[in-house]
Amino acid sequence: MDRAIYTASNGAARILEQQSVLSNNMANVNTPGFRAQMSQYRSTPVVSPLINGTDTTRVLTVATTADSNMEQGAFMTTGRDLDAAIQGEGWFAVRALDGSEGYTRSGNFQRNADGLLVTSGGLMVLSEDGQPIEIPDAAAIGIERSGGINVLANGDAATEVQRVAKLKIGDPANARMVRNDDGLFRAVNEQGQPVELPDTALATVMSGALEGSNVSAAGNMVGLIQNARRFEMQMKIIQELSSKEQNANSLLSSAG
Repeated sequence: MDRAIYTASNGAARILEQQSVLSNNMANVNTPGFRAQMSQYRSTPVVSPLINGTDTTRVLTVATTADSNMEQGAFMTTGRDLDAAIQGEGWFAVRALDGSEGYTRSGNFQRNADGLLVTSGGLMVLSEDGQPIEIPDAAAIGIERSGGINVLANGDAATEVQRVAKLKIGDPANARMVRNDDGLFRAVNEQGQPVELPDTALATVMSGALEGSNVSAAGNMVGLIQNARRFEMQMKIIQELSSKEQNANSLLSSAG
């Protein structure tokens, strides 16, 4: 009986973990460039080493490796000069708070008080040579399809456009993208070691547009409802097993 309680409680814990992931996805359904988190669990036998190391005593559930849905989100036209979206493969490179190079698909950039190009969260956006991008005061700012940033100073003719930098667009072809605790992605190689993505000139950047979240609101809502029902079922099993155990203890006490 105790084995059944362990199995049910373990399953309930995994359901709560998945519910947390689905809730986070729903909270970011309107976050530009957000990649939906995926959470799965599977059954695994608990093997007893008492006899020959092959006897299964119970089955528990364990969480599988966390991953993200890398499908491209829908594009939204904003008309804003510093909004950018990547068509196809590629990641904007930014300087994370810990000093490492992180990656994001969110391109709602802005110019801070120091004249640096930053994300909506204040992280520095990096150029093709891995350096912060300084944007001078300008009458107009434009982002090329290649990621080049052009400015037109006040009073200059249209032919006097200057290119100040090129956005680093990381190529993830030879790396796996892993979400970090800060919400940014990092690139890791086959051995699981962190690496920096090389810049690519093949990506196409859309100016005046943002990539939306790839979270399916309907799909996540269905998942939340299904998880709630599964958790309720596990709780009923635990309550029933607990009641039976109490009755058994009562009978043993009476017999004594």
